[in-house]
Amino acid sequence: MQPLMGPVGAVGQPLIAAAAMLTVGDLLRMRASHVGDRIAVEDHRRRLSFRQFNARVNRLANALAALGVARGDRVAILSENRSEFLEAAYAAAKLGAVLCCQNWRLSDPELNHCIGLIEPKVGLVSERYAETFARLAHGCDHVVSFGAPYEAMLERAAETEPGVPVHPEDALFVIYTSGTTGLPKGATISHRAEIARMQVNGIDFDLRAGDTFVAWPPLFHMGSLDQSLAVIGMGGRVIAVDGLDVGRLVRAIAEEEQWWFVLMPGMFEPIMDAMRADNIRPRGVRRIGAMADLVPRHQLAEATALFNAPYANTFGSTETGVPPASAGVVPIGEVPDSLAKTVNHLCEYRLVDVEDNDVAEGQPGELALRGPTCFSGYWNAPETNAQDFRGGWFHMGDAFVRLPDARLEFVDRVKYMIKSGGENIYPAEIERILLSDARVEDAVVVRRRDDKWGEVPVAFVARSDDSLQAEDLIDRCTRELARYKRPREIRFVASEDLPRSTTGKIQRHEVEKWLED
Repeated sequence: MQPLMGPVGAVGQPLIAAAAMLTVGDLLRMRASHVGDRIAVEDHRRRLSFRQFNARVNRLANALAALGVARGDRVAILSENRSEFLEAAYAAAKLGAVLCCQNWRLSDPELNHCIGLIEPKVGLVSERYAETFARLAHGCDHVVSFGAPYEAMLERAAETEPGVPVHPEDALFVIYTSGTTGLPKGATISHRAEIARMQVNGIDFDLRAGDTFVAWPPLFHMGSLDQSLAVIGMGGRVIAVDGLDVGRLVRAIAEEEQWWFVLMPGMFEPIMDAMRADNIRPRGVRRIGAMADLVPRHQLAEATALFNAPYANTFGSTETGVPPASAGVVPIGEVPDSLAKTVNHLCEYRLVDVEDNDVAEGQPGELALRGPTCFSGYWNAPETNAQDFRGGWFHMGDAFVRLPDARLEFVDRVKYMIKSGGENIYPAEIERILLSDARVEDAVVVRRRDDKWGEVPVAFVARSDDSLQAEDLIDRCTRELARYKRPREIRFVASEDLPRSTTGKIQRHEVEKWLED
């Protein structure tokens, strides 16, 4: 399909299109020019102004170009959170290269799959993971370790802007999905998508120019990487923290005014206990949290009261950024009756059935999305892309119900459904009831084969109070759910034994295997 030319005509169109272009590398260059002395990035070793950070990024870009990295080439990175990770992101942006963010939590076979998928020309690796990278079949022409080799390479390179023509639709990152049902897929994210995600953060998440973001979740995930680029693009400061360093994070809470502190499942108790022990009062956090559905509701109230900040009621993905449904919050001190989601700006959605027909209001349907934050498909996966982008909409694989007030109620993953006696049961319906008991720390519902009904639901529950009995939860479910949705069995487990993906989600299929023991 050719674009409509209007009165301009074909002759002027390329120049007009060029004038509309903006890339992630352009944003850094402009910030260095406009607010050069302001701190852009810091970690436990260094603080870099925008001017200093841009100079190091240019040196790295020119050094990578000298190693043969050109537009479209892939650079693999395996590193903990540190300033060099963000330098690599922006160097790739200025070269039109693709930074492929490896998950250091994966096993060697999984990492070999991820690296083999993208066929990198150069590998960047921190000292901590140099041995791991060395034993992988990575196929890189060059591998550069952070520390002395990296600094020597930068010292030899020029600070001048690389001057490579880069298009907004060029791939910038490959970020790997969690792969809960198989090997990870590489989500390809463009400059256009990253800039649109920055805009949504401004519209729906109150991101302001000059804000501070503490990037403690791994930078190989969108939860840190998207937000870091958004903050830097707005002339703000990113503090890179090496994982769940409770002492460092609590100091940051006490000392730094922050845009969004990403409080996630699994870190509530250590952070909140440390804050209470030291009587820490946040200096100023405008928003906390993510993935409210994974958090017991009483804990949402406790966290928002302690931080004096609302909790982000998010539903986004690596593929889409914070959209499609992350614009709402849980108010301070409130135990929410509902965690229905508010749709973000800059995205359009549909709820569809298995034949891609729109479902009626109140009926569950798979969410299909389109908009500028959307990724550019999975790397080297044409069949998956053809299926997931059918009809020109990205099908997320998540089922929602549209409520009369236009919010979306999450039902469950489309691909995991319990079919019992001809009825469809979505596990999240049951988990929502289980988690409403303040004595439940976490819960997951899986399917078990049944000779009579085909499949029945079984719940695995982590409790915070040993007085809680299975009968208590069965009675609660009987009261609040249709009878056929009631769990046939409640098994109590320790919270730390629940298998989780790197994004904190319980791996339902792994729990299901426990029923085979």
